Amino acid sequence: MLSVYQLKPRFQALLRPWVKKLYQHSITANQVTIVACLGSLFIAIVVIWLLPNLLILWLIPLWMFIRMALNAIDGMLAREYKQKSNLGVYLNELCDVISDSALFCILIYLPDTHLLFVVILIILSLLSEYAGVLGPFIGVSRRYDGPMGKSDRAAILGLVSIGLALGWLPTMWLNSILIVVMILLGVTIINRVRFALKEHNKKGMDE
Repeated sequence: MLSVYQLKPRFQALLRPWVKKLYQHSITANQVTIVACLGSLFIAIVVIWLLPNLLILWLIPLWMFIRMALNAIDGMLAREYKQKSNLGVYLNELCDVISDSALFCILIYLPDTHLLFVVILIILSLLSEYAGVLGPFIGVSRRYDGPMGKSDRAAILGLVSIGLALGWLPTMWLNSILIVVMILLGVTIINRVRFALKEHNKKGMDE
């Protein structure tokens, strides 16, 4: 299904010169992963601290773009410069869910937002990533199927933040948006399980 993740190859091509420079300066993939996580925690704290001034929400789309770049860079450093490691696998997955959870917690402090909706959204986000990482346990690839993967959630949070900061998006609409995102996360979980099983069955038939 359509997902922002499908744009990743083009984004990586734009970042490749920067990746080379980082490697030449002895910057490792794990260091980039940790910086991205710490940056997300810092942005979440700053935004929550300065709310209810909605203009501070401009920090979120700006950081989301930087974070997406950092996430792409750490993967490219690991793959293209032989920096893959078992520690890197743990850092990559754990830092992503920590970052996502911290940034979505900002929504709790916005007017008219139901706490329960935000909690359910965070739980579903965690489950969707868990469904993705379970693929290798049955001998298939790590699944990134949409329609509400990590990149899509980042795009939604960024767009919502811009809408709120500009005053174009009434806060009373937030709960409706959260419900839609939760439904799409449910579809994402189903897709990741379904396509992992399909890939597994196809491998069995090929063998």
